[in-house]
Amino acid sequence: MRSGWREDALDVAVRPEAAHHAKRRAALSDAFPGETLVIPAGKEKVRANDTDYPFRPGSDYVYLTGDGDPDGVLVLHPNGSGHDAVLYAHDRSSRETDAFFRNRDGELWVGRRRSLGERATELGIEVRSLGERDAALAGAAPAQARVLRGLDPVVDAAVLAWQPDRDHALAQAISELKLVKDEWEIAQLQEAVDATVRGFEDVARVLPADRGVSERLLEGVFGLRARHDGNDVGYGSVVGSGAHATILHWIHNTGTTRPGELLLMDMGVEARSFYTADITRTLPVNGVFSPLQRQVYDIVYASQQAGLAAVRPGAKYLDIHRTCMRVLAEGLHDLGLLPVSVDEAMSKESMVYRRWTLHSFGHMLGLDVHDCSAARDEVYTDGALGEGFVITVEPGLYFQPEDDLVPAELRGLGIRIEDDVLVTADGHRNLSAGLPSSAPEVEAWLAAQREAGPRLP
Repeated sequence: MRSGWREDALDVAVRPEAAHHAKRRAALSDAFPGETLVIPAGKEKVRANDTDYPFRPGSDYVYLTGDGDPDGVLVLHPNGSGHDAVLYAHDRSSRETDAFFRNRDGELWVGRRRSLGERATELGIEVRSLGERDAALAGAAPAQARVLRGLDPVVDAAVLAWQPDRDHALAQAISELKLVKDEWEIAQLQEAVDATVRGFEDVARVLPADRGVSERLLEGVFGLRARHDGNDVGYGSVVGSGAHATILHWIHNTGTTRPGELLLMDMGVEARSFYTADITRTLPVNGVFSPLQRQVYDIVYASQQAGLAAVRPGAKYLDIHRTCMRVLAEGLHDLGLLPVSVDEAMSKESMVYRRWTLHSFGHMLGLDVHDCSAARDEVYTDGALGEGFVITVEPGLYFQPEDDLVPAELRGLGIRIEDDVLVTADGHRNLSAGLPSSAPEVEAWLAAQREAGPRLP
């Protein structure tokens, strides 16, 4: 079994994005002089018995290395003037070892892996065997080590001096570095958005106007696009028809569309670089909004347009939120639903409008669909936008089927419109502008997609 095999070398070259990863590691090094920093990729997770979920590396690990394989660990070793960055990773399992033939992660089973040297060339970083990891971690002074914990229990156990505040500061620093996207990241996000637009088109082309289809059919059509054009979906696709549209994270997708009802779809393709889009559109299944659906839709659209107009460098995150919410509150007042004035509803003592708006105007977007989540409030939700930030703008109105405070005709109606937006030097750029969002544009777009008919990816 071990003899008579030809060994083929891979033709590898440094990846164009490697320089960006090196800059990020340098910035992290500057934030923690003299300390050992440990960032694991994470481990494969068992789905059932001897099958695993598809592996997706930790976002912070990807941000700093560009590597996508399980079990890797990035360690920044202090060297007196900065840090030496070393990636500890699995070496190849050659045919000279039993692992090649017998192990579930042997190359006979999973395919050719890159050697340590090949990986080092591609990523532009020193790569050592994973077998050296434990000794390297054991040599780190516990009081001077910071670890991203919860990703790899082996790594957590190797650095025993758990100091939550210190470890949280590492996660916080990486999150705040991630707030500003560089030109390569912006290109990856645009790629993910463009694939997502194609996925929405695919779904619209198979959505019948005159009969019902399962939400899971539509989910699957979008999933095909995500796997073909990217890595996968960036999160569980929300495909909510009728009253399911009022459930913010409806991912069961067990319902059926019905002509005359609305269909809310919140979906995003994750690019092969692991950057994800996050777009929501609400469509009239039969192709045309009813007068009441159109009235509510126009309120949400006006709210989103007001929020988009407010996006620029220096704009306060909370001010954009208040801008969107005020338009929604005014719309709720016009519908006769607010028990108080708009001004009173907007006050912190009331906020009664939240019964029907439920969530904020948006969030940061990047490697995670809710990116930069460990950043301090003062630079995120309580801070101001900066050039290079990428956010979603996604107001919505949701009238639950059991809500006795709204007229019967509104119950079970849910509408959200979401776009992915880059903050530029002079304002913003809507990365997902290729997907129409006003009511007339949505109706015309849906008709055009149906006329075009299904397509192969």
